Amino acid sequence: MTRPSTLPILSELRSPSSPAGQVAALRALKNEIIGHEQKKEMWIGLGVLEPLVRILNSHKGSGKRRPREPHANTNQPKRKASNRTDEEEARLQAIIILGSLAYGGPAYVSPLTAGLVIAPLFTILSPAEFPANAVLATLKTLNAIADGLSLEDSPTDQGEDSLYNILYTEQHLANLTQVLSQSSPSLAVQQQISFSAALITKTCREEGHRKRLTQAGALEALAARLSSFVIATGCFFVEEDSELTVPGNFQAATARSRLAPILEAVGSIIKDSKDRASQFLSAPALAAVFPKQCIDPASGYERKSHLWHSSFGNSFVNRQVSQHPIDMLLPQIPHFYYRTPQISNHPPLGALGVTTKMPQLSRTVSSAIEGYQYQRQSSESAEDDENPLIAWLIYVCRAENGITRLMAAWVLAILYRFGLANRRRETGFALLLIPLLVRMLDKDVRVSGEAASPYDACKLRSPHWIIKEQAPAVLALLAGDSPELQRAAVEAGAIKKLSQLLKESYDPLPINSSASLWTPQQSDLESMESNASATRLGAPGLPAVVYHATRTRESVLVALAAIASLRDEHRKSIIDNGVVPFVIESLKPFNSSLSGPSIPQPPKDEASKNNKTLGGNPSFVILAACGTARALSRSVSTLRTSLMDAGLADPLFVLLRNQNTDIQVAATAVICNLVLEFSPMREKIIDAGILKILCEHAHSTKPSLRLNSIWALKHLVLTASNSLKMTCLEELGPAYLRQVILNDSEDFSSAQVFRGDKDSAYGTPISMGTPNAAGEQVDLLNAVEDDDDGEEDLRMVDSIGALSRFGNDRKQPSSFSRPGTSRSGMPSAWDMLRDAQFRETEAKSCLTSRPDDVAIQIQGLDFLRNIICGPGASDMIEHLFKVMGQDKVFDMLAAKIRPRVIPSFNRERRLAENGVKQYVPPSELLISVCYILVHIAAGHPKHRQLLTSHTELLKLLLPLFSYSHREVRVSLVWMVINLTCIDDQADQPNCRTRAKDLMKVGIYEKLEAMESDPDLDVRERTKAAITAMSHLLR
Repeated sequence: MTRPSTLPILSELRSPSSPAGQVAALRALKNEIIGHEQKKEMWIGLGVLEPLVRILNSHKGSGKRRPREPHANTNQPKRKASNRTDEEEARLQAIIILGSLAYGGPAYVSPLTAGLVIAPLFTILSPAEFPANAVLATLKTLNAIADGLSLEDSPTDQGEDSLYNILYTEQHLANLTQVLSQSSPSLAVQQQISFSAALITKTCREEGHRKRLTQAGALEALAARLSSFVIATGCFFVEEDSELTVPGNFQAATARSRLAPILEAVGSIIKDSKDRASQFLSAPALAAVFPKQCIDPASGYERKSHLWHSSFGNSFVNRQVSQHPIDMLLPQIPHFYYRTPQISNHPPLGALGVTTKMPQLSRTVSSAIEGYQYQRQSSESAEDDENPLIAWLIYVCRAENGITRLMAAWVLAILYRFGLANRRRETGFALLLIPLLVRMLDKDVRVSGEAASPYDACKLRSPHWIIKEQAPAVLALLAGDSPELQRAAVEAGAIKKLSQLLKESYDPLPINSSASLWTPQQSDLESMESNASATRLGAPGLPAVVYHATRTRESVLVALAAIASLRDEHRKSIIDNGVVPFVIESLKPFNSSLSGPSIPQPPKDEASKNNKTLGGNPSFVILAACGTARALSRSVSTLRTSLMDAGLADPLFVLLRNQNTDIQVAATAVICNLVLEFSPMREKIIDAGILKILCEHAHSTKPSLRLNSIWALKHLVLTASNSLKMTCLEELGPAYLRQVILNDSEDFSSAQVFRGDKDSAYGTPISMGTPNAAGEQVDLLNAVEDDDDGEEDLRMVDSIGALSRFGNDRKQPSSFSRPGTSRSGMPSAWDMLRDAQFRETEAKSCLTSRPDDVAIQIQGLDFLRNIICGPGASDMIEHLFKVMGQDKVFDMLAAKIRPRVIPSFNRERRLAENGVKQYVPPSELLISVCYILVHIAAGHPKHRQLLTSHTELLKLLLPLFSYSHREVRVSLVWMVINLTCIDDQADQPNCRTRAKDLMKVGIYEKLEAMESDPDLDVRERTKAAITAMSHLLR
């Protein structure tokens, strides 16, 4: 029943007698609901949101929008509360009331969204039109709404009125950029900047959000704010004999400024794109404080007293260093600290340490479980031209503590993974940065000065919670593919601390952590979610303590996966700390109603009992757990003992049927390691029906799922019986497999590109009317959306595979798993080049911009390679020719090694032969094709005759005898050896004929040139091949 005291307040809000009366009613309402959850719910039910929204909409800004300079002081003169008009006071009180309601959590965010509250709030976000206190209160309210959205059980798109859809529009992003661009030292303005940066961090979820923020100038504004902290520390460059003046129009940060939210917002924007990271480093503000002409050890260097934090008050030591003067503030580091031997027999999971001449980041081949592993590809010139901000961030990590140190380390790790930091700093990271990050995993981590941070005071952003949730992920990002950094983390005690954190995440939660307020009415969560209303609460969502536990669990699992990615001793140490049962428990989703094939499970453990309080894990925890399970399963010993005893396979079968395709991708990636020949779970998994599941996933429209499924099938058929191989090939579909191998961005009509038809440039030879293996008219292989934004977005590389490299015999080297190959698309020149230049760039992009397809083709070829090797290989070759057609097989192989040709324009035309340029397929693809030919040449004599009869295919192989990759050259020599091998006397005439055919094509001359090959293995095999051919040609 409605209390009598509420009636005057509600009636005054709906029909105000006077502006002063309305303000009094708003103040009474504010005092009544703050800190009282039941009264908040009551007022929502009374429909209080409708008059509050009307108040926000009725009171507009104080004036017309005025044009501003980028760094102008936009805050209006500070006025006392008594000087505010009734309209301004009413608006401020309404904003505070909405903020108080938003602090109630997800249940209150739903009616706020349904009541159309968010859009009016964003109209108040302009500092040029509204008072500073109103803008600040609005930012606090929007941050509270964003916190509530993060606690939703199943975050979904709430339509046009959702926070994300309203914020990421041109007008509102422009207002947000205005807030960030303010330069006033007042407390209100500095809090506005901090809350704006926090809002970016909480809402920047998608790639589109990051692009819009960059286009709106938010990244440049954040760089300007960061430069103010550089100036405050005195770490900017000035020429010798010149006065110490602030560069440009920038001002130094004050004690009221907060660095942590600025760094966190920067990391949220640049974390998935090297282009954006480079754009951030080259921002005008940073270029002003770090001018290139002054980056020289001989240049003058000045240091001011620290204005913004007392921890920067250490004395300056004048020492000479080799690179940047800022390095004078850092301890001296020995040039060589670790000498970790290269791991040749167990390549890294993601092949993340490979450097190439092109500083490009590859598109993902198994993106769902690699969210925290980055490929580092940097050129020598990029290393020599390191931005001084890198050294300054290291200095901040050492001088600061708490969240500021963590965020500085995060931004530093992102820049390092993108190759924007000198790789020679790896030793410095191992000695200076890794121990600090590991120390942050302690329970008593120091957060002095952070607890009272004014930019974010809600419980969800507690400094201790933030450090626990994000420090392990930053450690994983920094040490993900570096043996030196991983060793430093292990020596600092990271494994023990991470294991303890994982176990603590399964501790029983407080009794009241999931308790809801009592109500006489029966709750219906489904109706709450489906029938959003401004007068009723929504679903309660996750309690903050549960959200913290799951986020910590995810971060710890990611860190353990990174540490276990390279060395067996690290995996053993992780297992010895007793985390395997907790990893298995982390694979279980919320409300798992799907059941997989029955595989015996171990007895219930403590982790399973504690997890009942949560009822399972959200998707992000499952993805991280899959990454950890995959890293641990790379060890033969752990597969045979700990993982098998813990029952790893059973939860994975449940995940293979999960509705979330990202989880299917992650589970399939783990299966790749469980179906290897030496895996004790192989037979159980096969008997449980994994073959059919993988073949179904191989027909998925999701490229990464197709890739991992074919990858797992490749491992499954290796050393399998011929009957299992035939069953697998039949289930997958020979016609579909041929389409998978042939369909790529290279097989298109070049004339479409050269006519300038952009839409048809990415066309493929498979149309909607092409039947699949089941005879259905589908177009599965063209389901990938093309990215035309021209950014070098980060794409993580997956490398799942066999742990050993071996062959069945001399003639039949089998397929072994290598790091996944992918190519990133070249930047689009749509608005930068002329029409002719654009057409050439577009043509090149068509050849290289779909790396998922290329990786799938490589795995499809390796699948064929493993099918036709081992005992009974001749029978399988005959079966393959029967079901696929021998001419189609050879034509398919020829198509994969044939160079692509596009015309050259402008200056490059003079350098190209006949005005065209050739682009050779990737090395990994060529290796797969060559080894298939090796296996065919090792088959029955009639199969060898078929191979030598395809003269065009042999001619295409001629340039590959001098190919740069040694594996390509040695495989071709093996093919010649197998073709000239005499099985019996009856085959000798045919063998002599094959040798003559090879001689006519020109292969013998190629072999003679390879006698001086730089590789020893190639030279030795070449000698055997020349001897065999010379004997037959006598």
